[in-house]
Amino acid sequence: MKEILIHPAYFGPISQFVALAKADEVIFENEDNYQKQTFRNRMYIYDSNGKLLLNIPIRHRSAIMGEPKMAEKHQLYKEVQIENEFDWQKQHWRALKASYQTSPFFEFYEDELHPLYHKTYKFLLDFNYACLEFITDSIQFELDFEKTSEYAKKPENLTDLRPLINAKQKTEFNQQVYTQVFSDKHGFLPNLSILDLLFNEGPNSLQYLQDQDLKAEAWS
Repeated sequence: MKEILIHPAYFGPISQFVALAKADEVIFENEDNYQKQTFRNRMYIYDSNGKLLLNIPIRHRSAIMGEPKMAEKHQLYKEVQIENEFDWQKQHWRALKASYQTSPFFEFYEDELHPLYHKTYKFLLDFNYACLEFITDSIQFELDFEKTSEYAKKPENLTDLRPLINAKQKTEFNQQVYTQVFSDKHGFLPNLSILDLLFNEGPNSLQYLQDQDLKAEAWS
């Protein structure tokens, strides 16, 4: 793929990073409306009981604007604020440590990951870009990208991978099996958060992403 349009996500699934690793040019969607049940504010990791959802709580627009709840309207992704009244960062950090502290590479990346869960972020999009920066630095991936300045429902001359942000949509690609911490209990779980790959494969993560079979037309 030459040029792709894709969403920033909360430590998005491996499928997103396969697309990023294979693209010649990357444009992130910055001008769309926020939608629920997407990887904008959720990720899936592997814990001792299997697949675990970690969800970032969002402040409702009505609460921010002082509007009645029935007046809830569409809100731009870049304007969505995190509900920091909930202690979600501590919960997510504890879950990550419990799930991956015995993985081969968690300890190697722990010190760099720790600040993301101990600094307060107001806007979800800012936090997600910080998560992206952590990943690209960790896997030594030089990712040059642009951001949209306006929303296009049907963009031209690029591959639209924005549907990958939908957490309810099944993404199909021939993902190679790698060793996961609890695979002896539940088998291989595909397309988890990029953190699962990082903590299990470490410096090999970028090569792994580049080696995957990607058929973008099946994802749109």
